[in-house]
Amino acid sequence: MFRHPLARPLAVAATVITVVTLAACGSSDATTDEATTAIPTQDVVSSVTADPAIRNELPAEIRAAGTLTVGTPPQPGTSQLPHGGKVDGKDVGLDVDLRNAVAKVLGVRLTVENGTFATILPGVENGKYQVGQANFGATRAREQVVDFATYLNDGQGFLAASDVDLDKATSITDVCGYTIATTPGSTFQTLLSSQVGKCAAAGKKPWTVQYFADTAPIFLGLANGKVDIYFGPTLSLKYDERHIEGTKFLGQISSTPVGFVTAKGSPLAPALSDAVNKLIETGDYAKIFAKWDVPDTKIDRSVVNPPTTF
Repeated sequence: MFRHPLARPLAVAATVITVVTLAACGSSDATTDEATTAIPTQDVVSSVTADPAIRNELPAEIRAAGTLTVGTPPQPGTSQLPHGGKVDGKDVGLDVDLRNAVAKVLGVRLTVENGTFATILPGVENGKYQVGQANFGATRAREQVVDFATYLNDGQGFLAASDVDLDKATSITDVCGYTIATTPGSTFQTLLSSQVGKCAAAGKKPWTVQYFADTAPIFLGLANGKVDIYFGPTLSLKYDERHIEGTKFLGQISSTPVGFVTAKGSPLAPALSDAVNKLIETGDYAKIFAKWDVPDTKIDRSVVNPPTTF
């Protein structure tokens, strides 16, 4: 597909290189300080209080230990914001604030352990992690093996380099013929793999897919012309459009509830869901989403194992 032959402004590449640098080492030099000044720092968690009734929903052994083990991908630097990142050695992000606030309602401490997106769900199944959090969208296949306690709505959308000759994409066939980057083991990979035949049916060339476990090389690919479009979560892509120069959000093709994951049949899922609903009731939930400037992804009520679309 056509891309403008003129090189993108050097500022774009510099912006992306800064993101890659942050993701790689989380340095605290002048460039990092400049890049992180816009990251919100307000405290939206410390005022949250425990709810004894919801705490009593936890298994006795967890109440006695006073801790929950959460498996989540490592998120160094700022390339994974607004979901998560690390600035000056401190974990920050929407997901971080949400899980910390939920822990306060439950009256427990969190032990955060890192895994990859592809290994966290199996880790929850086999008991390595009591809870998993990685912007996991609820799907029929996943709900067969784990339970979900929802905490936001996200979508499957497209972010393009600004010089790509496409300004809107609300159907999967809109991106036929382009080079698309996405995350392996995700709903995005599932959608691209299962629907590639729609390009031929529409008389279009198929897309080419490149898989990356981290977003930093995707942004670099958008800047240097090796990637046309990033297929990822709408919440993140809208945030990226505002913070990564030389990108444009094209639209989304579907929406998916996202939640904490627990072992199938675990009493943790209802407790987590009730904790989210307590935060919604007190207004603390809305404060977290306002802090990260993504209020349109809030839910009205958390549920366990929501209806799925695929």
